Amino acid sequence: MVEQNQKQNEVRQLVEHAVAQAFQAQIPQLQSQIVQQVLQSIPAPVAPSAPAVDNSSTLVHAVSNVHAGSTQKEILRALLDSGGGYCSRIALFVVKSGAASGWQARGFGDDEAVKDFSLDLNAGPVAHAYQNRVATPGNVAEMGRRFVERFSGPANEQVLVLPLTLKEKVAALVYADGGDSGKLESSALELLVIATSAWLEVVSLRKQAAARDDVSMTSRVDAAPPPPPPVQTVSSFSDPFAAHTPKHVPASVPARAEPAAEVVEMTSHASAAAPAAAADPWAGMSPEDADVHRKAQRFARLLVDEIKLYNQAKVAEGRRHKDLYDRLKEDIDKSRGTFHKRYGHTAAASADYFHNELVRSLAEDDPSIMGANFHR
Repeated sequence: MVEQNQKQNEVRQLVEHAVAQAFQAQIPQLQSQIVQQVLQSIPAPVAPSAPAVDNSSTLVHAVSNVHAGSTQKEILRALLDSGGGYCSRIALFVVKSGAASGWQARGFGDDEAVKDFSLDLNAGPVAHAYQNRVATPGNVAEMGRRFVERFSGPANEQVLVLPLTLKEKVAALVYADGGDSGKLESSALELLVIATSAWLEVVSLRKQAAARDDVSMTSRVDAAPPPPPPVQTVSSFSDPFAAHTPKHVPASVPARAEPAAEVVEMTSHASAAAPAAAADPWAGMSPEDADVHRKAQRFARLLVDEIKLYNQAKVAEGRRHKDLYDRLKEDIDKSRGTFHKRYGHTAAASADYFHNELVRSLAEDDPSIMGANFHR
């Protein structure tokens, strides 16, 4: 029995030795196989993607196209043409006499169908954009049954309505959606509409200045006594909308309806001095101080519009939870410092236009929305 066990141990040792030698000989091959298997299980490296197109450069080009226009028609057509690069369908509706009537469109297939179509100013994103002068997203169903039946809706049902303001009034509403592709770049469209509004005002001011120069030159040539100083009065938003009378005026006018945006025109002192003085909040000031106040107010609105543009989600949440200042503290304080640096030591310092604009535009005339930590 002992001898048998001894033979088994000897056989075992021989087998273990043979197996060890065989395994040692196979190690390089096993290593190679394991490496190959591991490499095969690793996903192939992804090729570096092509650098993204700089969207800011295309937006600059779009704004440049708008600024190339010298008449209101050219400017608004450029807005629609350039805006088509940031959405699939875009249309402009003129606001006049309590109605928003179609003017021109791009991307609707039959763009003529938009002309004279009247939007409902009392409901949905149209009402919110018109009454609050802010870009308003929404669902196409909120545009009303007539709109959906006439134009159908985008594939994702999302739409955007933007106010085009002139002289602090809504002159037109811009409608945009993604059509079948879903392309709808809200921030770019909002910036483009703001740039268009500003350029329309610049063009209007240039025409006024040219008219004053013509009157002055005529007076010197004729050697006639100088005419009374021109007084600013207001008239309906003119070309291209002066001749645009909507065919279908809604029966009811929105409760908060505003008159169409206005452009300043030069008229005789005798015909309009009293109405102009009543409408001008700076009528009792010197022309220099009134100009400072006017510029300060516009600068405050520009700063607040910029805060709203780049913080849309925070603005919505802040209004809902009434802690708007806490959410936008850094942006608000920075912009307030910028405003006071420019106008804090001028005739407009006491008016505090920036604070007023925060309450008016950001908080929608409800100071409690800014939150307990809000201060001047």
